[in-house]
Amino acid sequence: MASMERGSEEEAAPDEEDGDEEGGWIIKPGRSEAEEVEVTPACNGKDPCADILAQRLWRGLVHQEEPERNTSGGMSDGQPDDAPSVSPSSLMDTCGPSISSLSSSHSPTHHHANLYSSSSSSSSVLSLTPPLPPSVELPAVLTDTRLTLDVYQGGAAALPLIWRSIPGQLGGLQYVRLGSEDKPGLDGALEVLHHLTELRSLAIRGHCFYDSQGDPLPGLLTTLPTSVSSLSHLVHLDLSFNQLSCLPSCLLSLPALSSLLLCHNHLSALPPDIGQLSSLTYLSLLGNKLVSLPPGVGHLKALETLDISHNLLQQLPDEIGSLEELVKLELSHNKLKQLPESMGSLLSLRELVIYSNDLRLIPHCLNKLPLLKIDVRDNPLGQPPTPPPLPPTPYQAERKIPELHLGFKQHSFCVSSAGCHVFLPGGAELLFPPGCLVTTTRLEWVEKRPERKWVWLEEHDILLSRPLELRPHGITFLKPVDVCVPYPRTKRREVVVQRFDGQSWSTLPTVLRRGSEGHSSHPGGRPARLACCAVNQFSWFMAVSRPVKDSCSVTPAGALLVSSSDPGIKLHFPPDSTVQTRAITLQVLQVPMSEVQALCGDPQASVSPLLCLSQTPSIHFLQPIKVQVPLPSGVTGHTVDMSCLHLLHGDPSAQTWTDITSQVSLYVTHLYAIFYITHFSWYWLWYTTHRCVSGVVRKVYQKLKQFKVQFLVLQRKTDPSQVMLQCLPSNKVDSRVQSLSEQYDGPQPSDLCDLLEGEQFFAGFEKGLDISTESPDCVGGRLRFEFYSSLKNLKEVYICPAQGQKGPVRGQVSFYRGEIPNNLPEEVARKRKGDDSQWLATLPLRLPALNSENNFIMEELQYPPLNLGDPESGYLTEANLLSISLQIGQDWRAIGINLGLSYQELDRIQYKYRDNLGTLVLDMLFHWARGQRNAGPGAVSRLVSAMIESGRRDLADEIEDIVSIGRRKYSESLRRVGLEAEGSSLGETQQ
Repeated sequence: MASMERGSEEEAAPDEEDGDEEGGWIIKPGRSEAEEVEVTPACNGKDPCADILAQRLWRGLVHQEEPERNTSGGMSDGQPDDAPSVSPSSLMDTCGPSISSLSSSHSPTHHHANLYSSSSSSSSVLSLTPPLPPSVELPAVLTDTRLTLDVYQGGAAALPLIWRSIPGQLGGLQYVRLGSEDKPGLDGALEVLHHLTELRSLAIRGHCFYDSQGDPLPGLLTTLPTSVSSLSHLVHLDLSFNQLSCLPSCLLSLPALSSLLLCHNHLSALPPDIGQLSSLTYLSLLGNKLVSLPPGVGHLKALETLDISHNLLQQLPDEIGSLEELVKLELSHNKLKQLPESMGSLLSLRELVIYSNDLRLIPHCLNKLPLLKIDVRDNPLGQPPTPPPLPPTPYQAERKIPELHLGFKQHSFCVSSAGCHVFLPGGAELLFPPGCLVTTTRLEWVEKRPERKWVWLEEHDILLSRPLELRPHGITFLKPVDVCVPYPRTKRREVVVQRFDGQSWSTLPTVLRRGSEGHSSHPGGRPARLACCAVNQFSWFMAVSRPVKDSCSVTPAGALLVSSSDPGIKLHFPPDSTVQTRAITLQVLQVPMSEVQALCGDPQASVSPLLCLSQTPSIHFLQPIKVQVPLPSGVTGHTVDMSCLHLLHGDPSAQTWTDITSQVSLYVTHLYAIFYITHFSWYWLWYTTHRCVSGVVRKVYQKLKQFKVQFLVLQRKTDPSQVMLQCLPSNKVDSRVQSLSEQYDGPQPSDLCDLLEGEQFFAGFEKGLDISTESPDCVGGRLRFEFYSSLKNLKEVYICPAQGQKGPVRGQVSFYRGEIPNNLPEEVARKRKGDDSQWLATLPLRLPALNSENNFIMEELQYPPLNLGDPESGYLTEANLLSISLQIGQDWRAIGINLGLSYQELDRIQYKYRDNLGTLVLDMLFHWARGQRNAGPGAVSRLVSAMIESGRRDLADEIEDIVSIGRRKYSESLRRVGLEAEGSSLGETQQ
């Protein structure tokens, strides 16, 4: 699941949409439906409050700037000609997604191009250190009034360099965006800011970029220099996602500041003289550590929106009632126990968001505000004060649920009326509360192999565990029993427990937690992640990850649905879009950019998240539904080429994609694309230079459903008759091999293979290898597997030489495909030819033979006595070969090829000793030497020739010298014992 930080970062920031959910609103009487949701053409369907704020801000920003006329394609049909091309509210998209890259193919708008054509001599010779990335051009981040340096990591460091190079062009800057993840670059940029005297909008935000684990990089801003107070024209300031512990004092000297965003910092208090910001109309303090507000907040007479959600507030000052212009007040996720009576004086207040507090009473003073709507969800309204808990009685203190730890072969256990906490092998837990059973009952558990015939997953679901069967099925518990299934870590997806009742799978309410400290799925490691549900009956259970599901009910009054995984994705349902109430479901599938670019062959391709929309009942809407999605990464409203932007409509049943860009009303703002639809399906926004987009998207989508896997065959070093077969997702192979390298030995993994979720395959032993196992799926020398993306699919089996075999057995294990799944996409099925006889991979295997006691003969000596098959080889000792191996180094592979070793054998040796070059070279030489036993005379000559062909004449000469010296010593020894004549004849025979 997305963290609170990501999930709430756009809840209250002004955006292209009002980010509050409609569910849980209390509509006060006395307000007509038209007044409540009135939308004028001038607002283009935006929330009235947001538009009023945005228009006021825009009038303050652009009165000295010539309007840009439809340069980015962002103007809607109803927009007047003299309106700016970018939505004014996009200037305050402070908690929205940031741009991670900027394509060099995006050209600046025409009047910006004129600027740089006239000054090409100066811009073309700029040499910045650090330089801009190759994909970023200076004209793309710098226009005559805007400078956007948060599009690449460390971009803030370029500001002082640009200032020293072209200060004249920066003097008129009005809009600047900086990232704050690079401390030295940020410090240099802060020293330049006071020179930008015309600045009107400044954003210095963290969390613009992500590390290799996918976690956002923190902003490092801790304060602002006092020179910032000289920015007298500044009206908009965004310092979100940084490390401010107090409000910089220089901000209190900014007379024109009307919008201040300090989301997700470390503020614990506000200065008493906060009221000096008399022009402030928007203030966001979301996600800080505020425990109280100073009375001076009541002096912010112009304030229209105040967001203090996700803090630690326990009470509000009475001076809050002095904010006469306040329209929206956000107080959610605090610790408020009551609201002051002075709030009855907030006559302009239209929205009060107070959900997730500790309020038990709504003050009557708010009834004086008939136009006010209040969101009061998750408050203990009407409940009496909670009394303090009673101290536990001695009996309760001593009473503890007994624990039961089961082994892999313990598949049954007893539970009495006292309850029990059962720990299953692998990390699963069962918690039986006291009183759930009347009498002692024997229960059973077993893990099943997932089979496609009965394990049904939805389109984008991933199985995280083996199905766990708990028996007997018919028993009913008097109290709910907690069933906790372990699962691996997932990113940006929700984990749920699904239950099979014998007919179909259903999703249960799921709570995620860590397992007990005393029962880790990895001994000595952290407790397992558990997906827990409460059940009254036993059946089958499994953990599944899926894209986060957000849902709401749409009534004739309309609604707003915001994605919890990506708050930049919003669905706005206008009034009268439906007659009956509908249930709406939204899922967002994040797609890796690198995979899309690799699959479609377009390095400039970029995509938005995939939207999966559904509704019940499934009929068209009566009014167009407004959909907002983030622009593809690297694309902004200033740089977008509308001819490359494609909106794709997907049909999940037919597995087709259609380009509907020309059929919908599609326009862009600075960060978002907005379009209107009347029916629900899948929608995907692509930015690509390809012309035939639909066919490419279809292929990419089907490829993304496949998994890259590899096969392993490993023998236990202490008992080579124990063999482990594995099929692993490719990204887990290296770590798995490394973890098993001390106990197991084997060839390198197979090549990459493409398998679909739930596709069957078999492992069959061949060439004199038998299987000894009781498993019912081991038939005809085969083991059956079924691949699921997050399972290791390993099976350890006992194999032995076939009956009557003598000597060590060399064989192989081959992997075959199983039957084709019924719902295999046509595109994939067409490429998959052949039946079970099609091999996925074949890996070599070697087993020792049986001795007279029917025991396995263990491995021979690692390096047997040297014998190259002819008498001359006796001159080349094992010590000589060891000395030669120390001089070979990186030439070992070329020498091995010239000695006649196969590429496959060299690869096996390289993988086996990849961390030890000396051992690797020695194993290669002795492997060749063992193969020369029956090859006849001339082995030394072949070794010398291989060295010469590999460019190692020095080693060839050394070998010849060793043999020559050995021959001379041998002749001398014969002469000493009186066998010189025989030795001479022997030498003649050799020659």
